[in-house]
Amino acid sequence: MILDQPLKKLLSSKSGKDSNAKSLLKSISWRIVGTIDTIIISYFVTGEMVMAISIGSVEVFSKIILYYFHERVWENTPKTQADDTQEKYA
Repeated sequence: MILDQPLKKLLSSKSGKDSNAKSLLKSISWRIVGTIDTIIISYFVTGEMVMAISIGSVEVFSKIILYYFHERVWENTPKTQADDTQEKYA
């Protein structure tokens, strides 16, 4: 594929961590799934499609931002191996 290598460079980093771009794309794709779920649940609760879509459209933007920062925090947490923990606290 022509775009294969440029996409790999964009979505990965040298340290083996997810890049910022990959975290952003993951958060957007997850929000699509989550928003569809929210719209369906809102429709069952309210019985009104307009209200359900309204709830889903408000929620989508706030949760993309929240998920992005959540993902970055977890990506930057130190990773320890089982052996490191045992030696440190033994």
